[in-house]
Amino acid sequence: MSLIHQIALTLIKNVGHVSAKCLLSHFGTPEAIFNASEAQLMQVERLGSFKASEILRTNALNLAAGHLELLEKHQIKVLFYTEEDYPQRLKDCNDAPVLLYYKGTANLNHPRIVSIVGSRNASPYGQMLCQQLVASLQDYKVLVISGLAHGIDVTAHRQSLLHQIPTVGVLGHGLDRIYPAIHCQTAAAMLKNGGLLTEFSLNTAAEKSNFPKRNRVIAGLADVVVVVEAAIKGGALITAGIADSYHRDVFAFPGRTTDEYSQGCNFLIKTNRAGLINGAKDLVYYMGWEADEVKSPLVEKPLPAGLSAIEMTVVQCLKAAPLSMDGLTLKAGIQQHKLALHLLSLEMKGVIISLPGKIYQLI
Repeated sequence: MSLIHQIALTLIKNVGHVSAKCLLSHFGTPEAIFNASEAQLMQVERLGSFKASEILRTNALNLAAGHLELLEKHQIKVLFYTEEDYPQRLKDCNDAPVLLYYKGTANLNHPRIVSIVGSRNASPYGQMLCQQLVASLQDYKVLVISGLAHGIDVTAHRQSLLHQIPTVGVLGHGLDRIYPAIHCQTAAAMLKNGGLLTEFSLNTAAEKSNFPKRNRVIAGLADVVVVVEAAIKGGALITAGIADSYHRDVFAFPGRTTDEYSQGCNFLIKTNRAGLINGAKDLVYYMGWEADEVKSPLVEKPLPAGLSAIEMTVVQCLKAAPLSMDGLTLKAGIQQHKLALHLLSLEMKGVIISLPGKIYQLI
């Protein structure tokens, strides 16, 4: 696919990630979207005449050409929604970004990913909990995700670096800057053992409205989200709520009822939106990671005879990770109405199962 067209798709005004994925599902490639006529665009479900006209009159391709030069200058990698190196966990979230910008060495499809979030105004107690948690995870081969903000975020990153655990910061701005600037040295170290990731193009400032969007990426990248310390309102609770909606595991450390920055954690636990943990031992127990250390190698289940060519294509697509209907449509290159019949056939043959949210997984 053309990188310029991929970038341009994210620069069309009033066409968000959900609409962009509908367009990709319908046309197959970004190039085909930009080459489509108004009549062809109007055939896309829920697109509407306003968004169709925005695509036709946009100068996004010219803007993307300028972006491409800057990306090459800053050695920034582009991760597009339909490609293999895009984070598979995030891909299954309905509002996942169509495109991500990435610098670093970490594998964003790491087998075990923990997102650690909490208050920017972390107390010494909260910082101690975070440090102990990360240090104790050293032997479990995890990747630590956070948001490079003050408080719990930067504590998680720095402790990960100290213990040589790969750590990725998800940013609410472009990769041509670091916010807050005081964390530049930490960010530079993360590029050597981890990385920096954002959905925002270069020259995007750290606007307040960007950070809730950033939080959904922190939630979607991970197997589990841990809230270390948080007030009753704030980004950490937003991230926990999003993680729950994505069917991610959420855990929180309890705190004293009189402490402002324990109220959020206590609320999550009280309302059954997070499990209570006292440290890394609890986390690895609930996640089943202790058992993983002695697991036997997985033996691939033999496939039944007589699978069609399309059914074999679906099986191959699902070998890497479970996929949504949209994800399968894009990866397999099969129209949804045709794909649905073959998915039903594979379920009846005991090859796949359907999970909540129209996610499909090999048995």
